[in-house]
Amino acid sequence: MTTYLLAGGGTAGHVNPLLALADLIREQEPEAGIVVLGTREGLEARLVPERGYELVTIERLPFPRRPNLAALRFPARFARAVRQTRSLIRERGVDVVVGFGGYASAPAYRAGAKEGVPVVIHEANAKPGMANKLGARSTPYVAVTFPGTPIRGARVTGMPLRPEITGLDREALRAESREHFGLDPERRTLLVTGGSLGARAINRGISGSAAEIVASGAQVLHVWGGLTEVEDPGVDGYTVIPYCDRMDLAFAACDLVVSRAGSTTVSEIAGLGIPAVFVPYSHGNGEQRFNAAADVQAGGALLVEDGELTPEWVHGTLLPLLGDDARLADMSARARSAGSLDGTERLLDLVREALDA
Repeated sequence: MTTYLLAGGGTAGHVNPLLALADLIREQEPEAGIVVLGTREGLEARLVPERGYELVTIERLPFPRRPNLAALRFPARFARAVRQTRSLIRERGVDVVVGFGGYASAPAYRAGAKEGVPVVIHEANAKPGMANKLGARSTPYVAVTFPGTPIRGARVTGMPLRPEITGLDREALRAESREHFGLDPERRTLLVTGGSLGARAINRGISGSAAEIVASGAQVLHVWGGLTEVEDPGVDGYTVIPYCDRMDLAFAACDLVVSRAGSTTVSEIAGLGIPAVFVPYSHGNGEQRFNAAADVQAGGALLVEDGELTPEWVHGTLLPLLGDDARLADMSARARSAGSLDGTERLLDLVREALDA
């Protein structure tokens, strides 16, 4: 029986691919042992036990960015986390460590190397994080979601995705999915989403043209998000929901999507062949622009900045695209050529290669 230690967490971008791999391992190897290493503060603290996996936590250890008291304490705290993880590897008889970035990954990579256990790294973003960049120096088994990701030893496997996405038949579910959201089954549909927290620029930029979009003959499903307070435009045919726990149905319902460009979102949209307008998050390290690059270069998506989401842009760019069947069909095919839905299987193949070696 193989025992897997899956390490990572903090954000959905780390937790979701971890869980996708865990689910595939459980499906193909029911007797395998799966232990997840994370922190008490990250999303994994809730999502991992909910999915039925054991979570072992270590201290949350951000890499120090400047010389201060936290930086002075970091080496000792990191060494303690590595010792704890090495003990876990020995006690559970771990055969392979698979890390997805985030605070728990760096100690897991170091512990695995010291214990002589193969280490596999998956980098979700086109611009890799520090934990994965450092970890990649000591293992040849490095998987990336996007081509051109600047990390040592990168092999493109794609993003591990949920089964409800990889098995989604958009055409077969289109009418049913539109009815699920109270939409007209026959009407052209635009999906607008800024993710679970929402995106103020997207919310304001699109909802401000609600009347014109609906007047063009289209309908809108707008997933508002939790932290952006913008009023519902109150236009018939413009449906606003705060959250969506069935994004598979939202993807099946739409003909075009306006969205942020998180790595999982881009991977799902491209893999499903959905024409897209990506609006990259403008703060942080700029990773979202890089995440969308392959889909945009293939012609499956447009890239638009926050400040460009004006009524003029909606009138001159978005509505002509939404009404052009031939262009949407061409973008769909191009998106599919840039994406993939087999990232979970390809990552598990790499893990098994590491185990065999």
